[in-house]
Amino acid sequence: MTSPTRAPDPVLVGRLRTAGCVFAEEEAVLLGEEASSPADLEAMAVRRIAGEPLELVLGWAELCGVRIRLAAGVFVPRQRSAMLIRLALAHLDRRPGAPAVVVDLCCGSGALAAVLARRRPEIEVWASDLDPAAVACARLNLPPERVLLGDLYAALPVGVRGTVDVLLANAPYVPTDQIALMPPEAREHEHLLALDGGQDGLDVQRRVAEHAAAWLRPGGVLLVESGRAQAPVTAALLDAAGLQAEIHEDDEIGATAVLGRL
Repeated sequence: MTSPTRAPDPVLVGRLRTAGCVFAEEEAVLLGEEASSPADLEAMAVRRIAGEPLELVLGWAELCGVRIRLAAGVFVPRQRSAMLIRLALAHLDRRPGAPAVVVDLCCGSGALAAVLARRRPEIEVWASDLDPAAVACARLNLPPERVLLGDLYAALPVGVRGTVDVLLANAPYVPTDQIALMPPEAREHEHLLALDGGQDGLDVQRRVAEHAAAWLRPGGVLLVESGRAQAPVTAALLDAAGLQAEIHEDDEIGATAVLGRL
């Protein structure tokens, strides 16, 4: 949550707090700064009080200090994904030579690739998603011609095959029968395609892992966000696909990721 830069409207704070917004003061400031008029502020407040995620009301989310533009239905970047960014940057820092190629599969808003491109402007980024709304949104955050509509690798140019240094996959990993247990902000405002990972949550991860080695260059890495309980299974999937898997955890931000190195 961004620190407030001015005193919030106490009436709006009270309305937000009554609606259950834990960070009511900070949210009131952000809404006030984003609104173009009192009428716009009221419309935004009504949406937030009705339960719409703050990030979708604002039209942006912040990840690793980078503001990511959002649109209705598109997956809202979680702060735990900062671990994928850290691991990717650490790998890029060790890579010598020509500019690296980074691919963001199941890209959603394109947040992961956008942060990496901001940190390392020289990299070549590509992103893909099966959801047209996500692709349209990601094109606001990345070079539009580098964001492609399609199913995982099938969307990517053939020439990228075998050249990828960092392959990012924040694929959906919630088991189907647990979708109903998710917070309403997610299950009611983000497309099911971005959340539902199948019976055990790993359907898409299996497909990502199966073909990763063909798209990575020697020494390249696949980075997959995972649930803590799922991580050993995810690691086994990467091992079976010919990658050397490592599990990384960060209790402070509640993150678990699996790195597979070719």
